[in-house]
Amino acid sequence: MDRIFVARLAGLAVFDPAGDQIGRIRDVVVAMRGPLPPRVHGFVVEIQPRRRVFLPITRVTSVEPRAVVFTGKINMRRFEQRESETLAIGEMLDLKVRHQSEQATVLDLAMERARPTEWVLSKVAVRRGTKRRGETLIVDWDEVTGFDVVQKDQGAAYLLAAFDAMRSADLANVLHELPRKRMAQVAASLDDDRLADVLEELPERDQVAVLSQLNAERAADVLEAMSPDDAADLLQELPADEAEALLRLMIPEEAAPVRRLLTYDEDTAGGMMTTEAVILPPNATVAEALAHIRQQEQTPAVAAQVYVARPPTETPTGRFLGVAHFQRLLREPPSTMLGGVIDNTVDPIRPDLPLPGVASYLATYNLVATPVVDEHGRLLGAVTVDDVLDHMLPHDWRERND
Repeated sequence: MDRIFVARLAGLAVFDPAGDQIGRIRDVVVAMRGPLPPRVHGFVVEIQPRRRVFLPITRVTSVEPRAVVFTGKINMRRFEQRESETLAIGEMLDLKVRHQSEQATVLDLAMERARPTEWVLSKVAVRRGTKRRGETLIVDWDEVTGFDVVQKDQGAAYLLAAFDAMRSADLANVLHELPRKRMAQVAASLDDDRLADVLEELPERDQVAVLSQLNAERAADVLEAMSPDDAADLLQELPADEAEALLRLMIPEEAAPVRRLLTYDEDTAGGMMTTEAVILPPNATVAEALAHIRQQEQTPAVAAQVYVARPPTETPTGRFLGVAHFQRLLREPPSTMLGGVIDNTVDPIRPDLPLPGVASYLATYNLVATPVVDEHGRLLGAVTVDDVLDHMLPHDWRERND
């Protein structure tokens, strides 16, 4: 391909000479050269687990619509951006520049081969005017000025468009690698639900940095969109007065489960549990249960079983009766009552059970989740295996790339 637009490279699969996929492109590394077109140094490639490495452009043998292929060996050392380098996707998209004395926004950048082993950013796709009354142009690099100006109000629409289909955990990793100010700026441009999902995947200090850039009302809206256990974990990182102020701004029905979770120690079943398990009364049918766990927003661990309890079915519920496992539900006629398919061998745990005890319990009985009840036998929530892993891994595991 003679001309490649960099935004289209985001998420593209990278294959080694043997044809095995080793990761995906997350950004393009360039070196600014004043009025001359920036030289492309290579790609930032994300490999598992959550490690970013550098792939020199000289190693790339082909760039196809669905794949990038390289030759030789890739250096597995973590990518460290140099002061002389710029990330084309993360730092240059959405910049305000000038074209023919008019302000324009950078939509994309095109790289072209200048020599057999050298690529440069030769073209800039810009939009002049407003979204409704504007025009999109593809112009030469030397027709645009302003890339060297520090901007306080750089947008994020076109950067986010480049990563639109990315999973929340992967987008969180992209944001984590951006400069702190740009990270908060981009995160604030997400809608509330998407931002809530991404915040749940960010390291705690990044969560605090992003939340602090939002006005109080918006921050409360985002907390409402988060799962109560993740919202509680985030609020615990804030000063007590700030956390209380945000809780007061939240809808009372949304704040109530968060407040309850904040009463438990962080490394106990109560501190780890989610209050958004699938809970139904015993007279609900298998068909109803399957409809609930089929909902897209349910995580696999939460959807693995239905918790059966007497009304009310909002936590804390009426008396907890037992669980109905997903596999058992698949084997039963749709009209069967949940009260007849309860597994009584799964004993609930108490909210004060420490983390090691919770982990041991899940491992002993090969469970992906377990119910948590109070002294009156009411269901308070459920602890899932991903909650336990999150607390057992090193405190900074989301920030580690090696």
